[in-house]
Amino acid sequence: MTPPPQQLHPTLEAVTARIVERSAESRAEYQRRIDAAGQVGPARGRLACANLAHGFAASEPTEKKALRGRTKPNVAIVSSYNDMLSAHQPYRDYPEALKKAVIRAGGIAQFAGGVPAMCDGITQGRDGMQLSLYSRDVIAMATAIALSHDMFDGALMLGVCDKITPGLLIGALSFGHLPTVFVPAGPMTSGLPNSEKARVRQLYAEGKIGRDELLEAEAASYHSAGTCTFYGTANSNQLLMEVLGLHLPGSSFVNPGTPLREALTRAAGYRVTELTAQGAGDGESTPIGHIVDEKAIVNACVALLASGGSTNHTMHLVAIARAAGVALTWDDLSDLSAVVPLLSRMYPNGEADVNHFHAAGGIAYLVRTLLEAGLLHDDVLTVAGHGLWRYTQEPVLRGDDLTWEDGPTESLDHAVLRPADAPFSPDGGLRMLTGPLGRAVVKTSAVKPEHRFVSAPAVVFDDQHDFLEAFGHGELDGRDFVAVIRYQGPAANGMPELHKLTPALGVLQDRGQKVAIVTDGRMSGASGKVPAAIHVTPEAALGGPLSRIQDGDVITVDADGGLLGLHVDHEVFARRPITGRAPQGPEWAGTGRELFAAFRATVGSADTGASVFPGVTAPGQEVPVAQSV
Repeated sequence: MTPPPQQLHPTLEAVTARIVERSAESRAEYQRRIDAAGQVGPARGRLACANLAHGFAASEPTEKKALRGRTKPNVAIVSSYNDMLSAHQPYRDYPEALKKAVIRAGGIAQFAGGVPAMCDGITQGRDGMQLSLYSRDVIAMATAIALSHDMFDGALMLGVCDKITPGLLIGALSFGHLPTVFVPAGPMTSGLPNSEKARVRQLYAEGKIGRDELLEAEAASYHSAGTCTFYGTANSNQLLMEVLGLHLPGSSFVNPGTPLREALTRAAGYRVTELTAQGAGDGESTPIGHIVDEKAIVNACVALLASGGSTNHTMHLVAIARAAGVALTWDDLSDLSAVVPLLSRMYPNGEADVNHFHAAGGIAYLVRTLLEAGLLHDDVLTVAGHGLWRYTQEPVLRGDDLTWEDGPTESLDHAVLRPADAPFSPDGGLRMLTGPLGRAVVKTSAVKPEHRFVSAPAVVFDDQHDFLEAFGHGELDGRDFVAVIRYQGPAANGMPELHKLTPALGVLQDRGQKVAIVTDGRMSGASGKVPAAIHVTPEAALGGPLSRIQDGDVITVDADGGLLGLHVDHEVFARRPITGRAPQGPEWAGTGRELFAAFRATVGSADTGASVFPGVTAPGQEVPVAQSV
């Protein structure tokens, strides 16, 4: 296919231009650093003999011979495999398959290291969830350790879920001179329909069914190897990796255990070998730090908005951008959201799952229609070559041969995927809220228009379990309210997801009550039908306005108007003492939480990526405590 001529949308141009200007110094310094790390010839060539001998001591004789030589590229494999989590279980056999593919392509590969992979779905509402967000930075550090031996000329990253893929990418960007391909594992096949799963959860929240019925429904939904099929953070990760140009085209949503999935895995091994300096006879050497630039980051933001993706990426994309020397802000996301149409309906924004999305045209069609609308940069580097138009193609097996052919030019199901000129909504599924309580993110794509404005008295909780107890006792029945769940930010307790609140709030909304939630915590990529102002910054634990909120204060959550309002006299509010507190001392002991004290003390704000790593920030990115109105 020949890429069509492109007239970029003026907002896309303007946002990209200001990111480039804002990031000029930090991006140039990042590029100088990674370019200096590259060299001619295999990286292991500069190791002393004793160092190199350690590096291949356990290898098979043929591998030792290749590693002793100075011609073949050596590819690192970094994996999040474990056999408890469905999304990562398929990776068990990937290393051997990838090694064989790299060898056939003229290289050599070594399993460089594993990284932890935890599941927010398992830790929901448990103490372990308080380690979840921190695990992203642990994974980044583990990735850096795996690559630190200076033995490698390229890398393959194996990861799927919530914090794992962003962590792998941040770690890989610290070795930005290495060509790197991300290798997905694919979603499980469709199980219990998402609408039915949501219905059963709500019945359980109302006490109308028991645990056995609930477990039966959950087991029918999460039923086999592969990523969960709803469009949460895990599948948002996969879509974004593809639009960033780090997956092979069309590889994100191919189910595990299929011939096409296996062929794509082998192809990733071939391709990364070709992209190394030693394998790029045609000049295709493509370090990951050259791929992930300002235009690629903007493309990822657009794809997130157009697909109605996870709110977690309002932090992850900022942290990823910082790792590449790019200063991305929530204002950039907000301005893009105003012009990027919502083109997809996947649960929790609709009834379809990612398998339905993929069958309707998937990423290939999404990229095509956004390119045609001038809402994506085509002029970018990818692991498939130059130009994002390559991601309008789909992989096809012709016998034993894997080829890429033009993807669909029209959506095959307009209930799931639409063209840019006939969207579900003219703007994106995420909004930024500002006001006297600070800044927040709200996912509007799953919230009906009539529920997007709530102005009601606050009910204040310092722990999600206290809210659920109040709900269980009927204390929240029959009245409109805004639930303030505070001391849930990165510095307070690691910013756990509060997704267990959604069924209870949904019950009250269905009864006709006007309800919303305001929190400095997370609600995850599965944020549902209740308006939720999340990631509030500055957070309560750092003295943010939420720490002075009292029961009865009238709060306005206006998702369409972008307002997070507080109707209290500003002088009265300023004189109030801070109330409540984050967990302290012995309350932090257990479930490994005591090991993360240094993270709680140093973690950045949600709008700067909620990271413990220093990085580039934009002027004014730290939001001061605002006055109430």
